[in-house]
Amino acid sequence: MSDDLFAPRIPEEVANRRPLADRLRPRSLSDVTGQEQLTGDDGVLRRMIESGSLGSMIFWGPPGTGKTTVARLLSGEAGLAFEQISAIFSGVADLKKVFETARLRRMDGRQTLLFVDEIHRFNRAQQDSFLPVMEDGTVILVGATTENPSFELNAALLSRARVLTFKSHDDESLEELLKRAESTESKALPLTDEARASLLRMADGDGRAVLTLAEEVWRAARDGETFDTEGLTRIVQRRAPVYDKAQDGHYNLISALHKSVRGSDPDAALYYLARMFDAGEDPLYLGRRLVRMAVEDIGLADPQALVICNAAKDAYDYLGSPEGELALAQACVYLATAPKSNAVYIAFKAATQAAKQNGSLLPPKHILNAPTKLMKGEGYGDGYRYDHDEPDAFSGQDYFPEKMGRQTFYDPPERGFERDIRKRLEWWAKLRNERNQR
Repeated sequence: MSDDLFAPRIPEEVANRRPLADRLRPRSLSDVTGQEQLTGDDGVLRRMIESGSLGSMIFWGPPGTGKTTVARLLSGEAGLAFEQISAIFSGVADLKKVFETARLRRMDGRQTLLFVDEIHRFNRAQQDSFLPVMEDGTVILVGATTENPSFELNAALLSRARVLTFKSHDDESLEELLKRAESTESKALPLTDEARASLLRMADGDGRAVLTLAEEVWRAARDGETFDTEGLTRIVQRRAPVYDKAQDGHYNLISALHKSVRGSDPDAALYYLARMFDAGEDPLYLGRRLVRMAVEDIGLADPQALVICNAAKDAYDYLGSPEGELALAQACVYLATAPKSNAVYIAFKAATQAAKQNGSLLPPKHILNAPTKLMKGEGYGDGYRYDHDEPDAFSGQDYFPEKMGRQTFYDPPERGFERDIRKRLEWWAKLRNERNQR
């Protein structure tokens, strides 16, 4: 028997005052939009229900994608008791109470689906407390998180739960939600086509947000009034970007910026740079990341890239915000349009690995200084040839430890300035071979 049968009946006039997003909550998994890979006829959750065997899960996804709703519907369709707690408001005492209730319920033959919102907020010890009740079947745990479970959850907990990814709503699923809202309200949104498209963008993939925005539009509209994009922006005051500088949004956007620069797409790079500025990111952090891109992805293909980025950082220090942001934007475009090379990056990684493996080897004696008579007697400095005194200012000596032999780490490509560096290296290699054969 469903626990909902014992819930108090809410008068219709009160129910209609509930937020639109609450009134439009799906009543079955088949009503859920935007997560067909999980809730559709061939979805993961549908298959679990049909098999009659649910396991513990972690729902990972952005806000407003239906994690709480799906968990509640899942318990109903699987015939499980539903318990919900939030890691923000719950402590050890609350967990013990929930676990004890679940144990008593299980003795009566009914299993509990325990939904834990913001599960990543629990510390490691609190997360470990779930392990015994998951293992003995007291609860089926469904944890919801907006953060990457790999970073935020215990390995022991993750090993006992399947991670299911919820996607941000696309325009199609957001539009479906708007149509349901219009059907429920028995009226169309008073927006032009362009304003409607703008409202979808403002929602930023959040289903709850798109319904809240629609509700604001209906509240603000006078009889016969239709809002264009400018009017919509004025009425809803534009929803702030979903971006937490300390969490996944931060890392996702900086990753997108870096890959756009690496992919030589200045337009995409500027877009992500602008999004991070708009979200309140520290411009000097962005300046530091641009410097990193200059040395990792452009390298010596264009040695000016590092100079440009450092100059942009200094310009921002000098001008401040918002004027200094243009200097960082200029550096961003410069990097995106520069020839690309990660040859130094790869060479340094290889050299670092070689150093770890051969860190105990001494350099060859002929390149070591001999400041004492004893060291001279041991052969330090013997045979060293001063390159500036050699033809072409190149001696062709071997500088690696004798047990290693010559190594090649740096392999410049035929691009940008490194084309010239490659020619020099090939010329020196030729001279080295000639002189070592004498």
